[in-house]
Amino acid sequence: MLQVIEHFRHLTMELTASATVPANFLQAALRRPIRPHKAPESWRILLVDNDDQDRDVLEKNLLRQGHEVRGVSTGANALDAYEDADLIVLGLELSDLDGLEICRAIRTACDVPIIAVTACSSEVDTVLGLQAGADDFVVKPFGFRELTARIDAVMRRVRPQSRTPGTIEHGPLRIDAGSREVTYAGQRIRLTRKEFDLLQFLASHPRTVIARDVVMEQIWGGSCSRRTVDTHVSSIRTKLGSSDWIVTVRGVGFMIGEA
Repeated sequence: MLQVIEHFRHLTMELTASATVPANFLQAALRRPIRPHKAPESWRILLVDNDDQDRDVLEKNLLRQGHEVRGVSTGANALDAYEDADLIVLGLELSDLDGLEICRAIRTACDVPIIAVTACSSEVDTVLGLQAGADDFVVKPFGFRELTARIDAVMRRVRPQSRTPGTIEHGPLRIDAGSREVTYAGQRIRLTRKEFDLLQFLASHPRTVIARDVVMEQIWGGSCSRRTVDTHVSSIRTKLGSSDWIVTVRGVGFMIGEA
């Protein structure tokens, strides 16, 4: 047995000696900067937290993953900014307004995904957060990996499936379903999540009038007002620079137009 062990010891030494590793390899590896992780899909994330330090750390880490992040510290600012977000990470302990009320208000207005964050770990707090409209719930302190895993899971569940795979080109208007980007004459047009869904839905049915009720059901799941639809249509027209891109057929609905 001792002879066998000695044989393998000599064999290991020979293999090690035959491997040529530069002397400065480890030093170079240690000096090499860590490359930011690029998320498979990037999102516009609204980060709401009254703790400046926690918010700054999360914001920097999310930016490193390739997301667009806007950080705010108050409920009032969150209510002003939520329409531009694909996802909201909402701290419930806010200085000006009740975080649960903010969650309810946003959920009443739209179906943007919300991950509630709190320092309270009781079952009652979790239930209240979910009942207020949160899609998921995380308790401080938490690891960044846990948060990103929850973001990925929530977005897999709630994001609308592409109704028209690939790219729609309509004159100078280009709608990329994969990257969820809209360009006009080569210039990127920044749309909110619902604005993109609405424009893509209409553009995927050219020369077809889509009934208002169908639009409300397909884009908002039926949980919106006529005013909400009109507001989004008006915003898209403004961003595209012409009211002709979305035609209103009085008493019926909408269709994609020409500009």
